[in-house]
Amino acid sequence: MTLKQEFLNTFAKKETHKIVFSPRLYYWYFGNKIYSKLRKNFQASVPVQYYGRKQIEIYRDLCVSPRYSEETLYLPLHGTKIAPTSKIQVYQERGAKIGETITSYKTPLGKLKQVESIGGGLGAHKTEYPIKTLEDIKIMQYILEHTSFFFLKENYEKADRQFADITVTSTYLSKSPYQKLIIEFMGLTRTLLFLKKNPSQLENFMMFLEHWDDEMYEQISKSPLEIVNFGENLDSNLSPPPYFERYLLPYYEKRAKQLHRMGKYCHIHIDGSLRDFLPYLEQLPFDGFEALTAKPQGDVRLEDIQDAIGDKVLLDGIPSILFLPEYSNDYLMKYTEKVLELFSPHLILGVSDELSPNGDIRKIQMLSDYVKEFNC
Repeated sequence: MTLKQEFLNTFAKKETHKIVFSPRLYYWYFGNKIYSKLRKNFQASVPVQYYGRKQIEIYRDLCVSPRYSEETLYLPLHGTKIAPTSKIQVYQERGAKIGETITSYKTPLGKLKQVESIGGGLGAHKTEYPIKTLEDIKIMQYILEHTSFFFLKENYEKADRQFADITVTSTYLSKSPYQKLIIEFMGLTRTLLFLKKNPSQLENFMMFLEHWDDEMYEQISKSPLEIVNFGENLDSNLSPPPYFERYLLPYYEKRAKQLHRMGKYCHIHIDGSLRDFLPYLEQLPFDGFEALTAKPQGDVRLEDIQDAIGDKVLLDGIPSILFLPEYSNDYLMKYTEKVLELFSPHLILGVSDELSPNGDIRKIQMLSDYVKEFNC
């Protein structure tokens, strides 16, 4: 069967004939400027056969499966738009620091400002969050009330044609209300302080955010997507059990049921500290878990993860630090063998969570060759 069919069969718990190897190469690709045509831009660790190649070509050369069209083909499958009649103006400018972007929102209710910075890599992080006061919550709510979600069917069809038989065309959705607060709108410290001092106002805002998500899940449920990822990036230090149980569990139950009713599979991205989540994993309503990371990078053993998730699908399994020079090929190979032993056939093998710019792509090739032998 094709990689695409094996991917789907893994989620459907149908008979599979091979393990799909699906390492996400986005950060490695852009961090090393593989898209460049100038040889001087390439690091010595990048094999010459990848110079100037498209991501999809590299995936095919490696005989591995990509994961998301946003990353591999630069084709987002959904987006948002602010209504032109809302009188909301958005301005972006460069900050004083390298890689810093300042975004300002001007609305009839007031102004918001956020600052994002890229620190030594490709992942932007907020150094100033847009919501700082209770009044700012009203402004953000006004912005969202005039912002609509839309599914990009044309991009889905383009991506599906380009991916053909090497993967399932999939996407990740925006974060749950609690996760939005701590990652996008307020930061962890301010979120926890507001929940302690002004719980009703903040919980009302989370209820609003949940209602705003209704249209997103309605459109995704009716879309041709077969597998959907909850792009939560959970860490138990940011979502400890009391908050997890109160603000996240009910939301996940509601949304996963909504997708399952329409015949979709869904999995969730958990890539941080994991130990406190272990008791919840098997009972969570997801079909699989993406990026669960064990030692030596995470805080639990592979065996702990296997015991916790039962027969749910694990996507990834190999810590990204094992692709750094500090870890030998022999160590990486033995670790991969253990992942295959513990989680096959309920496994989409990959890198937890992505191959970093200083990761060795030759180790990906080595594992691809091994997985071919394993599948035989």
